[in-house]
Amino acid sequence: MNATQKPVFGRAWVFGDDVNTDLLAPGAYMKYGIGEIAKHCLEALDPTFAQAVQPGDVVIGGRNFGAGSSREQAVEVLRHLGVAAVVAPAFAGLFYRNGFNLGLPLLICPEAGVVQPGQRVHGDIDAARVHVADTGAVLACESIPPHLVAMIRDGGLVPHLARKLAARQQQQNGQSLTEATP
Repeated sequence: MNATQKPVFGRAWVFGDDVNTDLLAPGAYMKYGIGEIAKHCLEALDPTFAQAVQPGDVVIGGRNFGAGSSREQAVEVLRHLGVAAVVAPAFAGLFYRNGFNLGLPLLICPEAGVVQPGQRVHGDIDAARVHVADTGAVLACESIPPHLVAMIRDGGLVPHLARKLAARQQQQNGQSLTEATP
């Protein structure tokens, strides 16, 4: 976010510890497309979540968020539903990696537990902070390395690499034209 942009605040959806990938993307629906899987995201914890979550909302988790299998659909359903970020004190390693690879901002925030359901929050990946509009609280998070922030901004690993390759090709083509011109 640059200095001229105002942060967009979304509703906080708060869940506890050990939210696993089967709760996010239930195995019974894995034979279907992401749209169908997303309809069942977190239904065992909150049957209203998939229908009520809005683009820009933020999921607040507890310790070990995303534990379980390596299924990328656990991250993809959150993106499909418009979740702007996931904030938790700790993530399962594979989920954390999949989040960045698929362009979903994940913020490690030891104080995530102070956020209450329904509060308006904003995850700032540049400053590594979570802003809680309702209370004015600003929660410190672990900083995200610049290369991962760039990957998130590009929409994940594949779009990030495509952008880098296109820039490299454009640079090489420009050099070729310069070298060919007397």
